[in-house]
Amino acid sequence: MSVETLPPLISAQLNYLITHSPLSIKVDQIWSGCKNSSYSDRFCLLIPFCLDYIKWDIIYNAQYPLAAPDIIFAPEDDSFHPLPMSGEGEGGIQTIKSSLCDWNNKDPTRLLSLIHELRDLYMAYQRKRVVELDDERLKFEISTILSREGIELSMVSGSEKLEEVRFAVPLLDMDLNKLVHGCPWRHQQKIYLQVVFPVIRKYSSAPCAPRIKLVSSSELKMLFSVDDIKLPPWCMAEYLPTFEENLRVQVLEAVESVGDRRCFIEALAVFFGRPVEADPVFCRRATVLAASGTFTFLVHFSLPTRFPKQQPVLTLQSSQHFNSQGIPVMSPPLTDYPWSPRWEASQMAERISEFISEECLNFKKYCNDTLLQQH
Repeated sequence: MSVETLPPLISAQLNYLITHSPLSIKVDQIWSGCKNSSYSDRFCLLIPFCLDYIKWDIIYNAQYPLAAPDIIFAPEDDSFHPLPMSGEGEGGIQTIKSSLCDWNNKDPTRLLSLIHELRDLYMAYQRKRVVELDDERLKFEISTILSREGIELSMVSGSEKLEEVRFAVPLLDMDLNKLVHGCPWRHQQKIYLQVVFPVIRKYSSAPCAPRIKLVSSSELKMLFSVDDIKLPPWCMAEYLPTFEENLRVQVLEAVESVGDRRCFIEALAVFFGRPVEADPVFCRRATVLAASGTFTFLVHFSLPTRFPKQQPVLTLQSSQHFNSQGIPVMSPPLTDYPWSPRWEASQMAERISEFISEECLNFKKYCNDTLLQQH
């Protein structure tokens, strides 16, 4: 079901949450608590936490849309009771109680405030669980890093019911969204170091090494891929400062590569004419029109984030040959052409133009052979 099936007041709450939250919150499903109701009144939210998602059911009542919602947490969090804790602290805890007691469903911001406050309490709940574990190595690692701003901890059941503690450590104190002009990202982009520690009890064997990896949003991969980063052996106290500085340098190199790619795409126009289409922000792709006699075809350029150290991948697409499904015939990816990262953009474009002038004959034969094989 869609958001439109919710009563207007509830729909306004949910729409505001999705469009204004800095977190990438998703709606998993929407349903009705009454078989005969014309409106839905409950939905499941997937809320980002510790590089994963927590699932909470938000339960309204369509017959009483002014009432505050109930919230059902995941079964594995049955010990998470945020409201009874209201007398133990201040700030966020008291605010949670106030949000529900003074609920105003005509204010579309209230659900967003409630979810964010509950998430803060959930973060404190998970951190408390981890700190109380009887694991000396974990206690040492936590003591070296807990003061870092934005770190999230979570205790989960891993394989074969073994407990694990996950660290999500935000890296780089810089606004990645502002590094590239015209960047379309709505949510704040981040790079995290994920560390997974098996929980070791006193009676257990020697501790296992933690599993570590870099994690970023899929959107950030248009600028910078964390998959290319080599992770050194782990030591929390000594590891992060040096690694973070190296990461910063590589991110700035990736930003510089955007300018290199833009210059290359502009250089293509000298030999192929104005591109048919091009990525104007990250300059990761471009398409030009080429011809040899009466044979016309497109040349697609896929430019890697590490350009010009890594060369573009070329794909040719005929404008005159189509397979039995009506899809234009395309060449396999081409990388076996003259290339040097030390060349000027104009020389790169010129050498590719010369290569295309020769390769187009092979491509035309490839297209004709492909059509013959269909008969």
